[in-house]
Amino acid sequence: QVQLVESGGGLVQTGGSLRLSCAASGRTFSRWRMGWFRQAPGNEREFVAAIRWSSATTTYADSVKGRFTISRDNAKNTVYLQMNSLKLEDTAVYYCAADSKMTPFHRDSVEYWGQGTQVTVSS
Repeated sequence: QVQLVESGGGLVQTGGSLRLSCAASGRTFSRWRMGWFRQAPGNEREFVAAIRWSSATTTYADSVKGRFTISRDNAKNTVYLQMNSLKLEDTAVYYCAADSKMTPFHRDSVEYWGQGTQVTVSS
């Protein structure tokens, strides 16, 4: 069974930075994609960023382009999300996700979810 474990969430001020990590175990992810979604209270879970495991091709939601960077460490089976210039609206629970599909990365395409890590941005 594939397991995804997030870490790195916390409380930061607007304009600050935070790095999230997601460690994967239980499967070889060479041909998979992994990424991040987030969900704030009362909102649906929304796409943030994704990376193809082998090619390192990345995609981002418009709301985070230029501020967030996703990367991966193949040797550690770990994906990172570097979040800079954080805004109040970035406050959410961030979920690591993975799938092996060719369709657009979407919450309905995800095969594996992490447990979530809270990111709170304060003013």
